[in-house]
Amino acid sequence: MANQIAKFKKYVALLDEVYQNESKTAVLESDATLAQAGANANEIVIPKLDMDGLGDYDRNSGYVNGDVTMTNETVQFNYDRGRKFSIDNMDNEETAGLAFGKLAAEFIRTKVVPEQDAFRFAKYASLAGTKKKETLSAGTDVLAALQLATSAMDDDEVPAENRHLFITSALLTAAQNVDTNKSKDILGAFATITKVPTARFMTLVGLLDGKTSGETKGGFTKVATKFKATTDEAVVDGKTYYTRSGSGTSASPYVFTVVAEPATASIASYYEVDTDGSHTLNFLIAEKSAIMQYTKHRVDKAIPPEDNPDADAWIFNFREYGLADMYENKTAGVYASYNGADLAQGMKA
Repeated sequence: MANQIAKFKKYVALLDEVYQNESKTAVLESDATLAQAGANANEIVIPKLDMDGLGDYDRNSGYVNGDVTMTNETVQFNYDRGRKFSIDNMDNEETAGLAFGKLAAEFIRTKVVPEQDAFRFAKYASLAGTKKKETLSAGTDVLAALQLATSAMDDDEVPAENRHLFITSALLTAAQNVDTNKSKDILGAFATITKVPTARFMTLVGLLDGKTSGETKGGFTKVATKFKATTDEAVVDGKTYYTRSGSGTSASPYVFTVVAEPATASIASYYEVDTDGSHTLNFLIAEKSAIMQYTKHRVDKAIPPEDNPDADAWIFNFREYGLADMYENKTAGVYASYNGADLAQGMKA
């Protein structure tokens, strides 16, 4: 069995190439040589450096003693997903391996990478030092928002040379269509600019377990905003209220609509947000050294047809796991702008 597994593992190296080509977040991958394997399979050990600042120099006693501390922090992977695949019996292991390689590469491209990107963007957005809710559409508004973000990061002394911009295609195009020189000056300040499909660019993501009813297909989804009937007796200035339509079924789901001009006389029919759900990100700026991002692909088992009691087929257990996190003292290194008006809605209130 060990020999069979080894033959299929050689195809895993090819999956890294597919991942690098397709992933929008691959540019943020941390240096794997700086991390060590932890005591458990789901852990890695990451070095963290802490040092004292300057002190007064004294002509008599000289320099003030300072401490430099290098610690190794054990961090658990926060992303651990897998799937079992079956491939009809092939003439030999090599042919089965090729079939697995093609299947796994397509799986990485269409299922794994979009989900990993979505998970990472949502994680980084949730930990960002600045989260700004704003509705952007005009190119001038986009450029102004990027300038504001850049200035905020400058004030927080975030290194400028390794900031990466992730942005929706529509907003990037709008920004590029503004006066060429102004657009170039602002956009040219980033180490890289990556266009991200909105389907994987959100503030919160739900991972489907692949087992329970309604989640058997696996993958990821938006998280619906939860609403509740307001208990306010009078309209509160500046608060957003909603009206509800629909019957809460799959055929006629509830739809919550913002009340443009709330009136106390109608407040008994109003709803408000109970738990916020997913919002589409406008853009996210990440300074690479603030990010902890590690990725691994694994084929745990390759079971031949003769050992498969259920079918004349090869069975492969594929596992994808990794870490998407931020250094707690570098949260200013991520700035997230999101569309607060873009609410994910579900069938229920």
